[in-house]
Amino acid sequence: MSSQRENVLSMYRRQGYEKAPAFMYLCPSQEEEFRRRYPGEESFQEVFGFPYRVINDPGFPWDFDSRKLIPGRMEFDWSQYYPEGFIYDVRFDSWGIAHEDNPNSMHMTNMHHPMKEFTTLQELQDYPLPDFTTVDFTIFEDRIKKIHDSGLAVFVWFECTIWETAWYLRRMENLMLDMVLGDEKAVWLLDAITDRACYRVEKFAEMGADIIGFGDDLGAQETILMSPELYREWLKPRLSKVISAAKIIKPDILIRYHSCGTVTPLIPDLIEAGIDILNPVQPECMDFQLIHNEFGDRLSFDGTIGTQKLMPFGTTGEIRDQVFRNLDIAGDKGGLFCCPTHFIEPEVPWENIEAYVQACHDYK
Repeated sequence: MSSQRENVLSMYRRQGYEKAPAFMYLCPSQEEEFRRRYPGEESFQEVFGFPYRVINDPGFPWDFDSRKLIPGRMEFDWSQYYPEGFIYDVRFDSWGIAHEDNPNSMHMTNMHHPMKEFTTLQELQDYPLPDFTTVDFTIFEDRIKKIHDSGLAVFVWFECTIWETAWYLRRMENLMLDMVLGDEKAVWLLDAITDRACYRVEKFAEMGADIIGFGDDLGAQETILMSPELYREWLKPRLSKVISAAKIIKPDILIRYHSCGTVTPLIPDLIEAGIDILNPVQPECMDFQLIHNEFGDRLSFDGTIGTQKLMPFGTTGEIRDQVFRNLDIAGDKGGLFCCPTHFIEPEVPWENIEAYVQACHDYK
């Protein structure tokens, strides 16, 4: 029997698989529920048999601990970029983006944009973007080796690759306007983020990562956020550059691309840019059968189990049926890692979580 790593990589490559794996992210309250139901067990990943372990890219804007890896970031005074101040407790990520506690949410924050008032290119150039060349990437080597030695794959969470990091800094409306007007500020900012992404992804490719989880949310519930022409002009070439940086070093590395919402019109562009796997194919926005019929010979998929409707409000039987139905669509060659499309939120009954995992384990 192949290892879990070999099984999931073969599945993603549409070369067949032995067992359908399971995977999900739990919100903090669901992690607490796991510990209550499984006393003595520290890892739901191990209990549920997940085939890979996730390593966060130090440039991921939501990973506040990554600041510790960049000299001077923990001590830096960011208040000059937020003259309006904050009401609630706030944390800064490695880019200096402020995430303020939200009393109306258990785990989501209010984001503040340090470049939103900038009017000149010089202001952007003077902003202290993180210098990832100062990061000691060797700290990841032992962890990657241990994961591989345990028969698991290494997944590097590299989301907010270009577009999201840029608008987190600049504010979406400002960045979109810069792009539409062909403003040099957009050129400089997107290039600066792209170059930093290339540097980091090269490091992980050199260390033998199996899967890089790129992503930038490009879709709303029923449409894409920008025209295909705007995407092709501004974002596609830069995504291609980052993907090429990884694949030049490790040609067999798999690129998973995440975008919530509807992204069907951009799928051909994402394939041309070099992605191997599309995530999460939200069933509330995209029909997996139709998407697979059109692109399944060129693209694998990850997700398809809805977290807006099915996981919180469906029955255990409906969840099991959907897992089986989607895996049947993909067929014996694989090409689908059937899993929830986003975090498992507090309203999802624990029985539905168990039903999803059991369905995967029973399928093949």
